[in-house]
Amino acid sequence: MQGIWLDNKKLTFRKDIPNPNLAEGDVLIRPRLSGICSTDLELVKGYYPFKGVLGHEFVGEVVEAPGYPELEGERVVGEINIVCGNCIHCQGGRSTHCLYRNVLGISGHDGVFADYFTLPAANLHLVSDFIPDEQAVFVEPLAAALQIREQVQINPSDNVLIIGAGRLGQLVAQTLSLTGCILSVVARYDNQRKLLEKRGIAVLDEDKIPQGTMDIVVDTTGSPMGFDAARSSVRNRGTLILKSTYASTLDIDASSLVVDEITLVGSRCGPFAPALQLMREKLVDPASLISTTFPIENGVMALNQAGEKGILKVLLTY
Repeated sequence: MQGIWLDNKKLTFRKDIPNPNLAEGDVLIRPRLSGICSTDLELVKGYYPFKGVLGHEFVGEVVEAPGYPELEGERVVGEINIVCGNCIHCQGGRSTHCLYRNVLGISGHDGVFADYFTLPAANLHLVSDFIPDEQAVFVEPLAAALQIREQVQINPSDNVLIIGAGRLGQLVAQTLSLTGCILSVVARYDNQRKLLEKRGIAVLDEDKIPQGTMDIVVDTTGSPMGFDAARSSVRNRGTLILKSTYASTLDIDASSLVVDEITLVGSRCGPFAPALQLMREKLVDPASLISTTFPIENGVMALNQAGEKGILKVLLTY
């Protein structure tokens, strides 16, 4: 089959990728649309040593489902962590931290930037006919944005700041605005600002970031500069949420975190069912983030463009 292959930080479009094997409990899926995210771009830079087919954001169609005939032909999205079900974390309700997990297109399991891929049937969620592919392809990153609300209680009286208005920052902004909090977002580019302002979300310039006054700050940048800006804006006894992976190491003044009693929260994968519900109710509009679409044959070009400044979501078609 054809697909986008990563090996030693080099991307290639290949036509000789072996077809995936179905393990027990797996189904075979044909992607309809897939999305390129910052994690894909960081993997190309060497964030994590991965070799194989990239990609983990998708909406697809089940083409083969041994033991699950009711799934064949269904349109689905899927959770990306492939877990053992038996370790201390799986048994304790923390399966996204499974000791033996593989992660779709990120670690130990080929991803979705190919003609076919596999996932356990247990990972799948059916997509309502009322949700178009252009929305459904965003379920995984939208769920990640919603994870913040699973981890931290956000009240209407809270002053909340988001550092970064890129792909993930926009989704975080859309979901946090639903809490009624006093929300503002630091945006760098005009297209980012317009999307936020259209939803009535306050936008700040980088030189207008408030210092030491925000109750909750979310860093979606994945950069040391973004972290520093977030750290400087959170108040004493405030909460700082890290909503991105960092390609490089951070220099952190740990003593100041202790003295100022800052709560530091790492945030990763989130709940799919609430994300699908928000789409059904049209309370979010992730499709507004689509910058451009490429056929899979031009996938290397697509990933290069996704890394350009100011670009939001780049999709692949099949």
